[in-house]
Amino acid sequence: MSKKTKEKRKICFPIMSRIHYARQKRLLSLLQKNPRLELQLVAGGSILLDKYGERFLPAMREAGFTVNETLFNVIDGGSHITMAKTAGLTALEFANSLYKLNPDIVLIRGDRFEQLAVAMVSAYLNKTVAHLEGGDLTGTIDESVRHAITKLSHIHFVTNEDARRRVIQMGENPRNVFNVGSPDTEFASLVDPKLDGGLVNKSGLGAQIDTKKPFLMLMQHPVTTEKNNRRNMEMTLEAVDDINLPTVVFWPNSDAGTNEISKAIRVYREQGKLKNKKIRFITDLLPEDFVALLRRSSVLVGNSSAGIKECSFLGVPVVNIGSRQNGRLRGPNVLDVGYNKQEIKKAIQKQITHGAYPKSNIYYRPGTSKKIMEVLSKTKLYSQKRFYEKTNS
Repeated sequence: MSKKTKEKRKICFPIMSRIHYARQKRLLSLLQKNPRLELQLVAGGSILLDKYGERFLPAMREAGFTVNETLFNVIDGGSHITMAKTAGLTALEFANSLYKLNPDIVLIRGDRFEQLAVAMVSAYLNKTVAHLEGGDLTGTIDESVRHAITKLSHIHFVTNEDARRRVIQMGENPRNVFNVGSPDTEFASLVDPKLDGGLVNKSGLGAQIDTKKPFLMLMQHPVTTEKNNRRNMEMTLEAVDDINLPTVVFWPNSDAGTNEISKAIRVYREQGKLKNKKIRFITDLLPEDFVALLRRSSVLVGNSSAGIKECSFLGVPVVNIGSRQNGRLRGPNVLDVGYNKQEIKKAIQKQITHGAYPKSNIYYRPGTSKKIMEVLSKTKLYSQKRFYEKTNS
C-alpha cells in the first residue's frame, strides 16, 4: 500500500497595498515553490484601484503568482471616516474569502488599517496568525494598529532585537518571536545591480530623468494623526524645488490625508509654481525598478519607511521629514527634520555633500525569507493564546 500523501499546509497572504507585494516578493516566491506549502493570495485595498495598482496585478501574474480571491473593500475618499469604513468593509469581505479558502495560517504584513481587520477576522475564525514586522515604533496611528495585530497574532517575525523585546513585553511567548531581519532589505539586496532605474521614464509625466547623474527622490505620505498634510507637503515641494536637481516625485499612499497631499502636488505643478523644470511625477514603480531607482538616487526626501529600512542597507542618504517614522530604529544615513522649508533645504544640501553612506546591517540578515518559510512550514498550529508572564521560579 502506498503511503497517504501528506496535505500541503496552506498559507494565506492578504495584499492590501503595493508594498505588501513589492517588499515580500522574495518571500512569496519561496512559499510558492515549497512543495510542502500552498500559497493563497488575496488581493484587495488600493492595489485594485487604477490610480495605485493598475500595474501590480498583471505584474504578479507575469511573475507566476495566482490571485485566489479579490476584495473590493475600498471606500475611496482619503478621509478618516472612509479609512474607518474601509476597515469595516474589509472585515466583511475577508471573512467570506477566509471561510472559502480555509488556510492553516494567515500571514499578515505590517500595520495598515485593512490588516487589522484581517487579523481580527482570522482570530475569530480560529486561524493561526503570523505577523511580519511587529514591535516596531512609528509616529502615527499605525503604531497602535501594529501592536493590536501583534496581540491577535500567534507567530511573530520581527526585524530587529529591539522589536523582539517589545513583542515579548506585550506578553508574547519568546519561543514564538523570531528576529529574522527585514524582508524589505533582503529584497533590495537581491535586485540585479545592472538595473539602472531608467524605467522611471516609462511611468508618469514630466521631465526625463538621467539616472546616471545626481537626482532626488521625494516620497511623502500623509500622517493620519496630523491636520496640516497639505501645508507640510508644500514646504517640502518648495525646498526640493529650490535645490534645483532632477527629482522624481511619487504620489502619496491611500491613507487619510492623501487628498491633501495630492492637491498640494497638483496645485504646485499646475499653477506654474515650479522653478525646477527637471521634475517627474509618478504613481508607482514595480519592485525591482523601485529599488534600482532608489539605489542610484542622491537623496531620498520625505517620510517613507524605505528611507529607514532599504536605504540603511543601500547607503542612500535620507532626509526624513516630520513624525511618521518617529521611534523607528535608524542608521547614520538618516537626517531628521521638521516641516520647515529652510531646515529641509539645509538637510538636503548636507546629504548631497556627504554622499553615500557605508552599508548598514541594522535591518538586514541573510536568508530572511528562507527562515520565515521554514518556521511557517514546521511550526505548531494553534489558535488559543495565553499571555506569557516570565516567572522567577
